[in-house]
Amino acid sequence: MTETITIPLYKLDADPKNVRKTYSAEGVEALAASIRTDGYRLLQNLVVRKGEKKGRYFVTAGGRRRAALLLLAEAGEIAKDFPVECKERSGEDATGISLSENVMREDMHPVDQYEAFSVLANEGKEIADIAARFGTTETIVRKRLALARVSPVLLQMFRDEDVSFAQLSAFTVSDDHQRQVEVWRALPSWNRDAFSIRRALTEELVAATDKRVQFIGGLAAYEAAGGAVTRDLFDERNAGYATDTVLLEQLVAEKLEAAAGTVRAEGWKWVECCTSMPEGLHSMERHYPEDVSLSEEDQAVLDAAQAEYDELAELIESGAADDEAEAKLEEVEKRIDALTARTEAYSAEALANGGAFVMLDYYGRLSIERGFVKPDDTEVTDKDEANEGLPTIVGEAKPVIPTVTHSAALIEDLTAHKTAALRIQLANNPDIALVAVVHAMLLQVAYPYNSEQSALQLSITHERLMPSMKDADSCKGLAAFNDLSENYGHHLPGNPADLFDWLLEQPQDTLLSLLAFGAAHAVNAVEKKFTDRKKGIEQANQLGRALNVDMSEWFETTGDSYFKHVNRTTIELAVAEAKGREAELSVKAAAKKTEAVMIAERLVAGSGWIPAPVRIAADDDARPVEHETDIEDNEQFPEAAE
Repeated sequence: MTETITIPLYKLDADPKNVRKTYSAEGVEALAASIRTDGYRLLQNLVVRKGEKKGRYFVTAGGRRRAALLLLAEAGEIAKDFPVECKERSGEDATGISLSENVMREDMHPVDQYEAFSVLANEGKEIADIAARFGTTETIVRKRLALARVSPVLLQMFRDEDVSFAQLSAFTVSDDHQRQVEVWRALPSWNRDAFSIRRALTEELVAATDKRVQFIGGLAAYEAAGGAVTRDLFDERNAGYATDTVLLEQLVAEKLEAAAGTVRAEGWKWVECCTSMPEGLHSMERHYPEDVSLSEEDQAVLDAAQAEYDELAELIESGAADDEAEAKLEEVEKRIDALTARTEAYSAEALANGGAFVMLDYYGRLSIERGFVKPDDTEVTDKDEANEGLPTIVGEAKPVIPTVTHSAALIEDLTAHKTAALRIQLANNPDIALVAVVHAMLLQVAYPYNSEQSALQLSITHERLMPSMKDADSCKGLAAFNDLSENYGHHLPGNPADLFDWLLEQPQDTLLSLLAFGAAHAVNAVEKKFTDRKKGIEQANQLGRALNVDMSEWFETTGDSYFKHVNRTTIELAVAEAKGREAELSVKAAAKKTEAVMIAERLVAGSGWIPAPVRIAADDDARPVEHETDIEDNEQFPEAAE
């Protein structure tokens, strides 16, 4: 029989039979805030059993509530003997009761939460107060209240489990209920993921990641100019979308025109602004700047600036620089750039008949391309076009052999039709598409200067790693990849013109191996001082996790590879992380850095420790994925040594 009793808080102890041993500090604090807002009352009684000492009780169910009350008591908000209503049960049932409370309970349905939160919000309650009342976070409250944007039709479908919460969340980017339902019904069942829903609802909006938004300084600059923004509360970045495209284009145009004014002052015949690269830009005739010798005075200043740069860079690398060194280095770089710019200039002829494009590059940065010459507008007359290519007849008449002639415009038209047919046929033939892609990739990585022999306009950026390495000869990964390239080279045909037909004869597993080989050339996780590839570099860790890369097999931490290039403090911290604090003391005792380097190398040898930049960063949210691969005994191509 269950009996309700009142017990002073200080007489309640944690029950060793309670199956739940751990409570997060944030969760306890949130529950304490909820109890506070409700007048220090518990909505649910604790379940207790008699303790081992007289007058004391074990809390079998309600450990988090007890912890929250103790937190309030420590803060002086309630007394230590605060009366707590409890239900007493026998000790024999303790484990079963605790297990039932923790396992059998079900979280509140998100739509039920939304409706409960909205009632309080409509009464004028603040987000923080609602969060405290329900023992949750303000972010959760905002996300639940965002469901007010969703059509009641979709909310009911979610209750009926016909729509997932991820799909429901995607609809909060719009408050047009009719449009939401139309999008749901228009999308095929296999394409109703959150991304597709969000894309369909925002197709007329401009994302914060759009290069035009980035160019003007982000959504903050757009909002400062009076632009309206809609945001998706379920997007952790909370980036948002610009809704006024006209205003956005106006802001972009104003910034481009401001830059164009400076370029016009250089004396060009014409300067045009555009938000993307003009079509046919690379086929235009172009003037390039001519080399100009610096005066002896300017050359001396440039030499001094470069020497200063090298000195600062060496101090920074060795850890001996002061706090202002980075700022000084940037200032020196600006001086070097300004002086270097004087070493080339455009001729008067180039300025007289050439011009410049002021535009946005792929990443939304200002790009100024100078020296282009517009094509002549003079058209060939019909008579000249008809007579073009015919032989001149002198004296005795000779038969003129007619030839087929097409205007450039007609050839462009006809070949566009040809291209359209090739595209649809290739799209419906994945086997030939695989051959075509591998062919285009191999022409770039295995046959230098032959990439034009592919009809596919695919491009691979392959940066050489040796310039970024202090000792490229010792790099195991580079050596293994060079060996693999050499082995593949023995199998590929010598003439690039024969490559496509050769690929058509290869089995699919061979084509996939070659595809992987070609794609590997494009991998780049090199983090340079100035880079616009931060997201790509971060994704390299995701790639490394998928490949199960163990960097300790490819990099060994030695004096030459690492310790020589960092300061004493970094050496000590590295040894402490690898071998513990006692090992760190050995490094601290070294009189000179060279001695510290030798000690560190000896201590870390064989431990497998590697510096953070070379590690494959872990992802706490990622789940390990196991990949199974069937490997044939008669592989046609060798793999890189692991």
